[in-house]
Amino acid sequence: MDGEIFVSDTDGKPDFEAMMARFMSKRNCIENGTLSYVIFDVIRYKGESVANLPLMERKQLLEEIIPLDTSLLVKVKYLEGHGSAFFDLVRQQGLKGIVLKRKEFRYEVGKRSQEWLKVIIYQYQDVFITGDRKAQFGLLLSFLDGKPAGVMEFMPPTERKALYKQLKVISEDNKFILIEPVKVRVRYRNLTKAGYLRIPSFVSWK
Repeated sequence: MDGEIFVSDTDGKPDFEAMMARFMSKRNCIENGTLSYVIFDVIRYKGESVANLPLMERKQLLEEIIPLDTSLLVKVKYLEGHGSAFFDLVRQQGLKGIVLKRKEFRYEVGKRSQEWLKVIIYQYQDVFITGDRKAQFGLLLSFLDGKPAGVMEFMPPTERKALYKQLKVISEDNKFILIEPVKVRVRYRNLTKAGYLRIPSFVSWK
């Protein structure tokens, strides 16, 4: 079967940080959450490949293999059509996005199929670039109130060049160069528990 390991928080929503903490810990437990295997496809059944079956036939097969969901094994719920309305509902719930799939699609093992479209729900924020990491590319960010916002590692090469032409160095040490703040807009997945932007990337100058 094909799926993802999933840790839910007390509201039943995905908790990425809790999942990472679980796999980095030697303790065989999760605090304040549930560990599940969330299944969205089946590739082999009874020793035979079913990858060439259309998606909806594989979904039906999953229903037969796992007729009832449990806290450990959960089938991904799906909806035929109404993609825009479903996307809006997922966004209202603060979830990360949806995946659109063609119903007649055959599973392509080991490939990133063009028949799947991952639609991520991004949030947008104006922040300051306040520094540059020396060891590998990473720009220090702060919120407009001055609180740290994390590190941005995704910025087009042309925009990097534009930044380096205009930045004014305030100070530096072995790890960072601190600069006069430069205001930009970024997009990101969500805020981490520590209050930082998760996976911020450059959108535009402000």
